[in-house]
Amino acid sequence: MLPSLAMNWKRKVNETVGELTGFRFSRTRIQIKQVEEIDRPATAPDELVRPPARPAVDRLVDPVFLLSPVRSGSTLLRVILSAHSRIHAPHELHVRRLTVGFGTSLAEKAMEALGHNQADLEHLLWDRVLHRELVLSGKEIIVDKTPANAFAYKRIAACWPQARYVFLLRHPVSIAQSWQEASPDRRDMASAVTDALRYMKAVQRARKALTGLTVRYEDLTADPETETRRICDFLGVPWEAGMLDYGGRDEYRKGLGDWKDKIRSGAVQPGRALPSADEVPDALKDICKSWGYLP
Repeated sequence: MLPSLAMNWKRKVNETVGELTGFRFSRTRIQIKQVEEIDRPATAPDELVRPPARPAVDRLVDPVFLLSPVRSGSTLLRVILSAHSRIHAPHELHVRRLTVGFGTSLAEKAMEALGHNQADLEHLLWDRVLHRELVLSGKEIIVDKTPANAFAYKRIAACWPQARYVFLLRHPVSIAQSWQEASPDRRDMASAVTDALRYMKAVQRARKALTGLTVRYEDLTADPETETRRICDFLGVPWEAGMLDYGGRDEYRKGLGDWKDKIRSGAVQPGRALPSADEVPDALKDICKSWGYLP
């Protein structure tokens, strides 16, 4: 049938249906943005999350997670740690955003027969990505410092029961100020406080639920040797002076961004002066008290 005849036939049918029923057929149009939202994958629901059934086989790495709010110096600490001969701390990996789906019901049933649900398969994927990164580095310990991991600490702990945690804190007002200065055209100070506080609360929840080492940004910049020695003791590796002499190495400077001004001939420099108690907004007072920055 010719296209013009087909269109005329469809039009006549539509007009007839409209006369008889009062309804007409029309083509549904979905905007691209809507399609993207519909097609966006989601990780497995919480009810499917569980520890590995056979840890010795199901997990290839026991990672270290550096949990911190945004703008807390995690990138600076990452490059310091990665300067160690046995520690690999790559850029933010966001592995918990990697998803697994079943293309068919047969694939889902096949995985169920092997004892795997969606969360199990996602955990296998996440672990393998970290393992590959670690093997390629030629080192022994991998550290992931993605700040958003704090929001999913329960999922991470279920995936890697043997994981270790380093909590990096910074004065909440300094965090908010730095967050606002990072994108002054996108957020004012009030918005920066609200947004950064979400990360701070997530980190605090993780600190209460998990066992780990707490490091303060102010201590790290004031006495980097003492703090990095503490971290090395926690991770079970000997301290190396080269950790504080990474400044001239391009591979460690990549991704530093605003933290490059903390390097002078490879040495970590002190951060900004701490705000006074009068400068702490009401929204940040509770977290400041919880973290010991206010009495």
